[in-house]
Amino acid sequence: MEHGGKTYWQTVVGLLTKILIVWFLISFGAGILFVEQLNTIKLGGYPLGFWFAHQGSIYGFIALIFFYAKKMGDIDRQFDVHED
Repeated sequence: MEHGGKTYWQTVVGLLTKILIVWFLISFGAGILFVEQLNTIKLGGYPLGFWFAHQGSIYGFIALIFFYAKKMGDIDRQFDVHED
């Protein structure tokens, strides 16, 4: 299962690594590390850091789920291991 020099699992692990970095930035970064800077911006009348900690991270996680499903389908087709 090699395609263009990369194996299927190298490609999948690369995708998962990118998704986990985004997940970390959304949950820990926006909700904890950068909360003071984000709180200077208002979204719907609420500080953006507060919004990310309570609701924005959920939207981000849902978007990551859909992104993962789409990209895994693309990877499966690229390596010809998809279901018909």
